[in-house]
Amino acid sequence: MRKLLLSLSVLVLFVSCEKPESEVSQLILVEADAGDQEISLIEPYSENLPIDRPITLHFSTSLDPVSITNSITLYEGNQSINISTSTVSDNRSIVIFPSGVLKTNTCYKLVISESLKGSNQASFAGKEFSFKTILGALQVTLEIKDAQLTKSGRIVEVPLDFSATLQFSHPVDRNSLSSAIKLTGENSPGLQFSFSDQDRKVEISASETLQYLSKYQLDLKNTIKGAEGENFAGLSKTFFTEINPNPKFPQISEESLLNLVQEQTFKYFWDFAHPNSGLARERNSSGNLVTIGGSGFGVMALLVGIERGFISRDEGVERLGKIVNFLSTADRFHGVWPHWLNGNSGQVIPFSQRDNGGDLVETAFMIQGLLTASAYLNESNTQEKSIIDKITQLWHEVEWDWYTRGGQKVLYWHWSPQYNWEMNLRILGWNESLIIYVLAASSPTHPIDKEVYDNGWARNGAMLNGNTYYGIDLPLGYQFGGPLFFAHYSFLGLDPRNLSDQYADYWKQNKNHSLINQAHAVVNPLGFVGYSENAWGFTASDNHLGYNAHSPTNDLGVITPTAALSSFPYTPEASMKALEFFYYQMGDRLWGEYGFYDAFNVTEGWYANSYLAIDQGPIILMIENHRSGLLWDLFMQNPDVKSGLDKLNFNY
Repeated sequence: MRKLLLSLSVLVLFVSCEKPESEVSQLILVEADAGDQEISLIEPYSENLPIDRPITLHFSTSLDPVSITNSITLYEGNQSINISTSTVSDNRSIVIFPSGVLKTNTCYKLVISESLKGSNQASFAGKEFSFKTILGALQVTLEIKDAQLTKSGRIVEVPLDFSATLQFSHPVDRNSLSSAIKLTGENSPGLQFSFSDQDRKVEISASETLQYLSKYQLDLKNTIKGAEGENFAGLSKTFFTEINPNPKFPQISEESLLNLVQEQTFKYFWDFAHPNSGLARERNSSGNLVTIGGSGFGVMALLVGIERGFISRDEGVERLGKIVNFLSTADRFHGVWPHWLNGNSGQVIPFSQRDNGGDLVETAFMIQGLLTASAYLNESNTQEKSIIDKITQLWHEVEWDWYTRGGQKVLYWHWSPQYNWEMNLRILGWNESLIIYVLAASSPTHPIDKEVYDNGWARNGAMLNGNTYYGIDLPLGYQFGGPLFFAHYSFLGLDPRNLSDQYADYWKQNKNHSLINQAHAVVNPLGFVGYSENAWGFTASDNHLGYNAHSPTNDLGVITPTAALSSFPYTPEASMKALEFFYYQMGDRLWGEYGFYDAFNVTEGWYANSYLAIDQGPIILMIENHRSGLLWDLFMQNPDVKSGLDKLNFNY
């Protein structure tokens, strides 16, 4: 009996330690959030949830991690989305990481099945809730048909029949779009639109053709909306159109074109010359200000004008006489003219505050022209003989040796009776000034010796370069050659074809300098607009900011026609292509009363309306040297020049 009672008491004790099934705690989803934004678990469901934050589920008790694996599914419509999970807060919370970011303005449903268990095997009744992501921004990609990108990212070569495609991230509201897109630029036409891909894709076309080599801007305002109200941040793209291949002037033969360019450019030195002095004005807006160097080019241009029949010999000789007479009475400083003169009075006009005296470089360009003219004139003609004699006197009166500043082994650019040597600018190679040292060595009255040339100009070999640029060797000078007028000014009369000395072959120097200059336009490392194999030329000229000595290492987007055209002797094929491009393809913008305007910059939408004597002159003269060698042959006849070249040990 006692054994039976003991058994019953043990049984009662065991049963009393178990809780009824109804008393086992239920697993409850307490809350959910995405980032720091709570998600409603009941209707109405949450909207504007972030797309790039994990979803966190918070439960009433800790979870059985094993049960999580197949218990949670995230749906977009009927399509499940890959997710990964982890637990935090002592397994009381599940962090859900969707694969990638969620879509904007999209409804999702999260389903938690009954298979989820608590760590104490507490059951879960199952739960599902929905939410909608943020409206999101309306994104767009813009593709302009057949456009190209430069190295700097500029959009270029856009066809004149402009069209573009806008691909939006969401359907776009048509009404908001049509009034929010605008094309601005030269003679901007209206735009037409067509829609596809459920209004996500918009084709844009211009109602009229665009202007060639012109800058336009396509603006998409931020007032554009998505079909569901998505906001748009706005977009603006600048682009440049292609060249128009249609010729702007009737096609003529190459020889006729060369003749036309020479004749039109000659008018600057003939029609526009100063009426009193006959000298060339500095530029087409200079009034009475005349320039000595540019006028030296103008003297040589008169010879071309006579030979090509632009003027008669009598007219040319009369003009030469006027020029020489004026020069004989104009201000000189130890026989050296200043940079600028008043064309009426012959008095110096200061080039800068302390530059109000002699300019040896400008004077050398004038003497080069005068000696060339002297060789052209006929000693048996009384009038012409008188001009020859005056030229000889002017030549003999230039005190080249004075400009060694007391016997230094170098020539100085300036001297002024008021400021003496304060300009303090030595003439050092390599640049445009070889002719100064050649003439100084050639002077029968005030010569320099070879040591001045070697020490001053050649700097005992320091002017050598010897490097390769764009695969082209450069014997002398700056990296990439510097501005191209270095290859022109000294060689308008001085013949480079067989010219060499211990430092360089000058034909190779000038030819390769020109080729490097062209190659820079082809490579176009800074991505400027309008450069090409046919549109090249970097030299000193006007520009959109004023004036500068442009070169491959000082590239401002400016092309100056004189650079390519004055290199005709060195690069005849490339220069002819450039000439035809400037005239036929861009002549409506570049061609004017005195030939080609000074320069242009397509990137800046700038085109000069100016002419400069020092840019116009080499065009006429170097084209003539290319065609006939006239000026080279004349200058090299001078016995003094030959003696000077011999003194400096030149081969020619």
